[in-house]
Amino acid sequence: MEIIISLLILLMIIAAIVAIEIRDLLSSVISLGAVGLILTLLFLLLQAPDVAIVQFVVEILSLVILIRATIVRDEDVYEKKKILLRIPILMSILIFLVILGFSLRFLPDFGNPKYRVSDYYIKNTISDTGATDIVAAIILNYRAYDTLGEATVLFTAILSVILILRKVGKKLNNERNQ
Repeated sequence: MEIIISLLILLMIIAAIVAIEIRDLLSSVISLGAVGLILTLLFLLLQAPDVAIVQFVVEILSLVILIRATIVRDEDVYEKKKILLRIPILMSILIFLVILGFSLRFLPDFGNPKYRVSDYYIKNTISDTGATDIVAAIILNYRAYDTLGEATVLFTAILSVILILRKVGKKLNNERNQ
């Protein structure tokens, strides 16, 4: 398991270096996406599926936005390379699915968690927190920082999408028309 984690971290470092050093902007964005998807796999291997889901959603949203912005910026260059762009995308999807399938084998069986923290929550929630609603007590007392972090990540992702995809303001529109 440690060898797999070390290899994935090494792949992340290589992909990050490629994203920085490559001249083609779209290839750089795809390499950056590889870093995020490998990080998602690491979270799965480290038994943090909730964090992996948040990472995956934010990664996909940011990739879609960045790829759209890149292609719109260099539309004439990428129009000629449309067919050639499909091959690396399909290869990336295939590699991701193979690694994901391999990683999912290490997860515990559904309904049989590796850690029995749920037993502690059920037995001690009322005495520890004074709350009768176990779900609310877990979210707001035991996992408050985790919940705050996830909410912050989702809020930041939504705010980024709104800022990037918003329409041009009236002032800029009026200046362009004159």
